[in-house]
Amino acid sequence: MKFALMVTTKPTDPKTVTAINIANSIVAQDHELLGVFFYQEGVLNASEYLCIPNDEYQATRKWIMFTQSTTVPLHLCSTAAEKHGLIEETEQEDFEHVSPAFQVSGLGQLVELSSQADKVIKL
Repeated sequence: MKFALMVTTKPTDPKTVTAINIANSIVAQDHELLGVFFYQEGVLNASEYLCIPNDEYQATRKWIMFTQSTTVPLHLCSTAAEKHGLIEETEQEDFEHVSPAFQVSGLGQLVELSSQADKVIKL
C-alpha cells in the first residue's frame, strides 16, 4: 500500500511525535511512504534555528534521521515556509533557515503525492 503523510503541526506538538511514529510504522510494515509534506505550522519542523530544550522531544532531528535512514523525501510548502519566516520570496535556491534534509516544494507536490497514494494521512 502507498501512503502520503501531511504534517501541519509544529515540532513541539504531541501530534508531531505521532506523525513521526506513523511514518516509521509505515516503513517498518513494508508499505511505501511516498513522501511527507509539511504545511501550515508544520513547516517549522524544518527550521535550522528553532531551539528546543534538550530535555524535550527533538522532532526536527527525528525527521532528519528518518529521511536519512529511509530516503523518504520531506517536502516543505514554500508558501507556508515564507509565511513562517523560513524563506523569503526573493530567495531562489538559498534556504539558509531550512534544514538541508527538507526539499522546498509547492502545493503541486502535495497534489502529486495525494494522487499517487492509496491513503493520505494528515496530522
